Amino acid sequence: MNSTALRWRDAMDRALYGPAGFFVAGAGPAGHFRTSAHASPAFAAAVFRLVTRLDAALGLPTPFDIVDVGAGRGELLRALATLADEAAGSLSSRLRLTAVELAPRPPDLPPAIDWTTETPTGITGLLLATEWLDNVPVDVAVPTETGWRYVLVNPSTGEETPGPPLTKEDQTWLTRWHPALAPVIKRFASAEGPEPDANLFLTEYGGRVEVGRGRDLAWAGVVGCLRRGVALGVDYGHLRQARPVGGTLTGYRGGRQVPPVPDGSCDVTAHVAMDSVASAGERVAGCAYTLVSQREALLALGADGGRPPLSLAGTDPAGYVRALAAASAVAELTDPAGLGGHWWLLQPVGVAVDALMAR
Repeated sequence: MNSTALRWRDAMDRALYGPAGFFVAGAGPAGHFRTSAHASPAFAAAVFRLVTRLDAALGLPTPFDIVDVGAGRGELLRALATLADEAAGSLSSRLRLTAVELAPRPPDLPPAIDWTTETPTGITGLLLATEWLDNVPVDVAVPTETGWRYVLVNPSTGEETPGPPLTKEDQTWLTRWHPALAPVIKRFASAEGPEPDANLFLTEYGGRVEVGRGRDLAWAGVVGCLRRGVALGVDYGHLRQARPVGGTLTGYRGGRQVPPVPDGSCDVTAHVAMDSVASAGERVAGCAYTLVSQREALLALGADGGRPPLSLAGTDPAGYVRALAAASAVAELTDPAGLGGHWWLLQPVGVAVDALMAR
């Protein structure tokens, strides 16, 4: 891979989505890290409950679309198709399933699932983006004595150096969405007054921030593909009042956290500024979003992490073991310190979310 220093956004894009990129040429996300979609059938079951409620709210449309953006190898769509086949009613015959992914189509993917590199427009139904936004490339910025600058990274080694000044748009994004940084950003942007102390900032704030404006644009773009329905983004992230100090950029390979060297050999990811992304989608949709923890969402959709009664072990030992395994899987998905701490961002278009998420 080219060793010329690049802005992090460009290095990340090449490392993940280039011809030899991690998500294009490798075994797919499931081979390297555990997501909610891979952790348990309980996740797909909860999403399917949302699908059936949304289908009814939309008046049983033909077709009913399920579009999975960043579909991996189509694992979640396969599970939802199976659940639809097993369910009563007409949904299975009306489903139109589409995986949006840059990797080649898996040879064993059922023919009923379309495979495309571009999000289709005119969607009526559910648009899914589970752990997609954290892999949408971001820039990294640092303060210097001459103002905020993008960080350049050597894709082969991960070595970083300060680069060009931030654009006006990215400085504006930082001012709005990183409130603790606003005074420093304004001083850097102003020609008047004393020079800000970049060294003090490096000590106090960890020195680096991730600029999420590109993710706002990406989410707004997929929300704009909905005619009627809900866009659901599931990801780990943070809110304006609690941005992590020093940023969150990291790497994963083979189930282990590794340095984020953008050479194509590992996943490169950063937490999502969920409120910024949500605001961008809301502007496109023209109606309010809902943002809840995965724990809240799964419980509202009927996931049950309670242990089965011990008496079942005496009357039906095999059933008790199955119920215990199912409860353990739900407990993993709803653990606030783990997957349950993920955010569910629901952006409706022409439908009410409250009724869909009612317990």
